[in-house]
Amino acid sequence: MSSALTPTVALTMELIEKASVTPDEAGCNTLLMERLQAIGFVIEALPFGDVHNFWARYGTTAPLFAFAGHTDVVPAGQPEQWISPAFVPEIRAGFLYGRGAADMKGSIAAMITACERFLASGKTPRGSIAFLITSDEEGSAINGTRKVIEVLEQRNEKIDYCLVGEPSSDKQVGDTIKIGRRGSLHGKLRIHGVQGHIAYPHLACNPIHTAMQPLDALCNEIWDNGNDAFPPTSFQISNIHAGTGTDNVIPGDLDITFNFRFSTVLTEENIKQRTHAILDAHDLRYTLQWQLSGNPFLTEKGTLIDVAAASIRDINGVETLCSTSGGTSDGRFIAPTGAQLIELGPCNATIHKVNEQVRVTDLEDLTRIYERILEHLLA
Repeated sequence: MSSALTPTVALTMELIEKASVTPDEAGCNTLLMERLQAIGFVIEALPFGDVHNFWARYGTTAPLFAFAGHTDVVPAGQPEQWISPAFVPEIRAGFLYGRGAADMKGSIAAMITACERFLASGKTPRGSIAFLITSDEEGSAINGTRKVIEVLEQRNEKIDYCLVGEPSSDKQVGDTIKIGRRGSLHGKLRIHGVQGHIAYPHLACNPIHTAMQPLDALCNEIWDNGNDAFPPTSFQISNIHAGTGTDNVIPGDLDITFNFRFSTVLTEENIKQRTHAILDAHDLRYTLQWQLSGNPFLTEKGTLIDVAAASIRDINGVETLCSTSGGTSDGRFIAPTGAQLIELGPCNATIHKVNEQVRVTDLEDLTRIYERILEHLLA
């Protein structure tokens, strides 16, 4: 590893070398805990099941500013499609390649080195700094941040400000920060019919046929009109399956999976009630199972958003856009505790893709932005 690399780039590369496919942290968390302990953080390992989490804190007073992130990554996919091996970091033409470079080992490295620089400058924080790191964000998200927050809540340890290092940026670091996320509600619907010979439909009941009108009604329902922060709620069918694989059999059941991405205009219960009302209006025989991945959350304009926008402007002159677009993040477990929360990280064009990459200079800009946020909030 070249001595010319910045500390952030060097640490990012060291993390990429560890093949931490969810939920295996593959030694990433041990490395981070050692770095943080060396600069005075008190470390608390919080494993749950096969997931390794840790909570690290510097200081005991309020306000408490927390960096949050995950060291787990999605699988690399087909290795032959990578220009260089996914877990062998390589810099080419100003970009650092490797699984997790953008999502989100680069962000975590920038958080660590920003703290190292902030504390090395001799500044005494007016409050506390913490890290909440998990290896269960890309997987089931059951034994990760959710469980750590439960521990913190039980002992009334409250986060005032939280920065999640998700890759929020579009074209340039800091051009977009996430100030909230839509809720995500999944449904597994089984419409019951009667199996029979396709030549004798009067002796059967085809669930595909009976599903057409209610599914059309669900697809065309205007669930809401959104609001200033969120687009209208969307309903999307992701899978439909029926049949035995034989072309002369009317199926007995039809299985449908669907998802709502919903705004703060609706609640989980609103959506469930309206869905059941539409299905019941068509006299279906059905069963429906629900799974809530997360409720929508929104950080209103205030101290943390203002500080982040000012810090981005100070470092690279960018006027940031506040957004709630994209999928879910672990912010959904932290925001309900009352924390002001934003997501700020590198550009997201290649996340979860083959040849994931991050611009090397962006990692240094991100480090300086994180350090400036600490200065604004705690110095």
